[in-house]
Amino acid sequence: MNKILLFVMATAASASFAASMPNDDTVAYKATTKQAEIDYKSAKAACGGQSGTAKDICVEQAKVTRANTEANAVMQYKNDKRSVQKAETEVADANYNLAKAKCAPMTGADKDSCLDSAKSVHVAAINDAKAGKKMADTAQTGIDCSTMTGTDKVSCETRQKSAMAKDTVADSVITTKVKTELLAEPALKSLDVHVETTNGTVMLSGFVPSQAEVDKAVDVARNVEGVNKVQSSLRIK
Repeated sequence: MNKILLFVMATAASASFAASMPNDDTVAYKATTKQAEIDYKSAKAACGGQSGTAKDICVEQAKVTRANTEANAVMQYKNDKRSVQKAETEVADANYNLAKAKCAPMTGADKDSCLDSAKSVHVAAINDAKAGKKMADTAQTGIDCSTMTGTDKVSCETRQKSAMAKDTVADSVITTKVKTELLAEPALKSLDVHVETTNGTVMLSGFVPSQAEVDKAVDVARNVEGVNKVQSSLRIK
């Protein structure tokens, strides 16, 4: 069986499996965020017995709890830099709104001081979220644009984005190679193996007939050029 036919079969099998079997992390993430929304609605309803500032603070506290739960879910089940930055920003915004609600009943200089402090904490938290993303981009590409200004910074960021795009292309090439090698391996009988690659880390999921095939699939993927690490969520059917 030639390599082109093997590739076509790999692509078809992967698409079929992906449609019928959602990623475990995706399922867990959705379940966690759904529960966070349910808990938020329950906590908000419990605030109904209060009034005025106390009610406002109660509601904002419920929002903070939801934002924190969702951020933890992102870090545990998604953990890509854009999603993490977005989640951390939402936590910062929720905490800022809570702080402003606590400042609301104050007056004069005390209120001004309270609001200034809340804003300073918020700005710092937003900057931390952005810095985390910049550090992740720098670690991925080896290009640090943070100390530059003007046209030099624009040019640097363009090079960084180009390097990140090349990494994405490389991951797609690794995925194709792994799929082809899995199908070419005579010791593997199942086509129900889904392959994803992120920054050189290959993630295998799906069903195979035995533990021996789980081990073989991991071994095949590990020996593909460009693979840094293999994570297996394969199950025995």
